[in-house]
Order: sequence, then C-alpha cells, then structure tokens
Amino acid sequence: MAARHPQDDTGIDVVNAPKDAWSDLYHELLRAPWWLTLLAISGMVLAVNVLFAIVFLFTGGIVNARPGSFADAFFFSVQTLGTAGYGWMYPQSRAANVAVTAESIASIVVVALATGIVFTKFSIPVARLEFARNVVVYLQDGVRTLAIRLANRRGNFIVEAQVRVTFIRGEKTIEGIFFYRLYDLPLVRDRSSAVGRSWLILHRIEKGSPFEQLTAESVRSADVELSIAINGIDGTTHQTLHARHRYLPEDFRFGERFADMLSFRPDGRLQLDYAKLHETVPAAY
Repeated sequence: MAARHPQDDTGIDVVNAPKDAWSDLYHELLRAPWWLTLLAISGMVLAVNVLFAIVFLFTGGIVNARPGSFADAFFFSVQTLGTAGYGWMYPQSRAANVAVTAESIASIVVVALATGIVFTKFSIPVARLEFARNVVVYLQDGVRTLAIRLANRRGNFIVEAQVRVTFIRGEKTIEGIFFYRLYDLPLVRDRSSAVGRSWLILHRIEKGSPFEQLTAESVRSADVELSIAINGIDGTTHQTLHARHRYLPEDFRFGERFADMLSFRPDGRLQLDYAKLHETVPAAY
C-alpha cells in the first residue's frame, strides 16, 4: 500500500524563492502547530528576560541581588516582565529604575503580541471534515459516475455548504508547451443547505467530461490530480469554514463504490457507521 501523501504538500518543490520569514512571522505562527507556536512565544519571553538580565548586571542597583549573579538578575527580570511584584529584590538606583521602566514597556508589547497570536489561533474556524481515502468510479443509474465521500466529524451542521471539484491534468499545447490545465467538474449537486454527518459528491462522466476517455491504467500513468474545495458556515459559531482535499492517481478506484454507511436499527432509527467511511465494495463499471 502506498504511503499517504500529506494534504498540505503541493507536490511541487520550490527553489530560489525569496526567503523573508521574519516579515511574515505572524502568519507563519498562525499556520504552525500549537506546540511550535507556544515554543516560539516561550522563546521570545525568555529572550527578553535574558536581555534585561544582562542590562541589570551592568546597571546594578538591585537590592539584595548578589553582585555579578546572572541568576539573580534573570529572576528579577522575570518578576519585572511578569509584573509579579517585587519581594526580596527591588530596584534602588536610577539606572536600575530606568531599566525597569524599559522592561515594563517591553512587557506590555510582549504580552499583547502573545495574547493576540494565541487568541487569533484559537478563534480560527476549523472544519472537522474527513474525506474518504479514495475516489471511486462506478455505474450509477446506467451512467459512469465519479464519487467522493466525506463525513462531518462534529455533531453540528455546516450550513449553506458549497463544493467545487477541479480536475488538474498535465498537458502540452500544439506548440509543445507543457502546462497544467484545470477542469471544473459539473456536479450532480454542488451545494447543500446543511451538511450533517456525511455527503456524497457525484460527477456524471458524460460527453465532454475530462474522465470520458480515462481508464484505471491511464489514470495511474497520467500526471493528474483531483482537488476538492468546500466552504460553508459553522452552525454553532456562525463562522465561515473552509476545507480542501486532493486525490492523486493512486487514490482512484475504478469498478468500486463506497460501502453503505447508513442502516436501520431494530427500533427504526437510522444508524451511520463512521468505520465504513473509507470502505469500498466491487461495483459495475
């Protein structure tokens, strides 16, 4: 079985691109995983404390701090930056008080930046949509049909959901120029008033469809990709949600359909089995 490809991987290795991460640090921290963002914030706080600890070593004037002790200067800096209030150590000289004033100003900036990043990261809406591992092609109502299945892992609804499916294929023009052509696939239904537990997205492979001449063998040897983009409104927070997914040639399954997730319980209620999200069964093709 082929290894799963990461969804954030564009499949293109970029070289010689300008590197200017510092000017876009805020965006990078929002994109980064939580552990990395918290590590960066902790590093920033420690760096400011170390910087002012060095300043306090040079200025002196800290009552009860041991002369030349970096540890005392550092912990005094921590108390100042965190506005914890002074206990055993406190500033006495003019130079020390000036340094304390500067660190208090730095404290306002550091706390504001850290709070802004954490709050924004928490408030970013995330669509908990899970896509089936494969896209299937089979006969439905006598027509070859491409199907994509997804499930909403939350117990709420995604309101006014819209989906767009794009087929991307590497082609050459008659002049021999290689480029990627994008085909927007017409769907049986490209919107849903409310997505609850699952959604089956269908494209009928009729005349004019880019899949009309494709077979299981030709897809595996072709430079193709299927891109799915969904947006809607979270029924709980009323925020706009976005989700995307991509399928590569090895993800296509011809002559298979998705196994039924819905079944009736003895009491007559419908049951949806998430364990069958990725399951496929043989089908006419």
